[in-house]
Amino acid sequence: MMPSPQRRLLIASLFASLLSACSSTPISSNSTGVGGSVVNTVATTATSIVGGPIIPDTSVNLGPTVSYPLETLVYWGAYVTAAYLILDPFAPNWEIQEARFPQNHVHFMLTMKRYYAGGAGEARVIFHRRAKELMRAGGFGGYEVVEYSEGMESSVLGSQRKAEGVIRLTKTPG
Repeated sequence: MMPSPQRRLLIASLFASLLSACSSTPISSNSTGVGGSVVNTVATTATSIVGGPIIPDTSVNLGPTVSYPLETLVYWGAYVTAAYLILDPFAPNWEIQEARFPQNHVHFMLTMKRYYAGGAGEARVIFHRRAKELMRAGGFGGYEVVEYSEGMESSVLGSQRKAEGVIRLTKTPG
């Protein structure tokens, strides 16, 4: 079972915040030195608990003239992992919920992923594809679209495409 997008975002942000504690970049402080002293105290405490830096200060040699600091590679790996967890490129773009009603009516509700890379205009195609699948699986001769609508639902995390419609499955005469 795939974790929900909110859970993946939580895991990615937790992972990124843990890695941000590994930074050896000097932090600027204000004129009183408060910011620097707090950061130094936290870093000193973490170093004494762990016994040293979490990411060693070393470089990875990729060739005779190419090398990268290990810290940079770990950070870029974390960024790629966070982007993958949030975007999840292998998950379907649309989620379909359906409810059956009397007289061979079926209600569809399609919800698109909040963060996507393509597929924004395919709601109607997916709606008709699912209607045809139900028509063929139930032995019906056709279907009629009773109602259909598309829209956007806004929230703090961004907008999300929605589509919903009702079909009536029809039998072939004879």
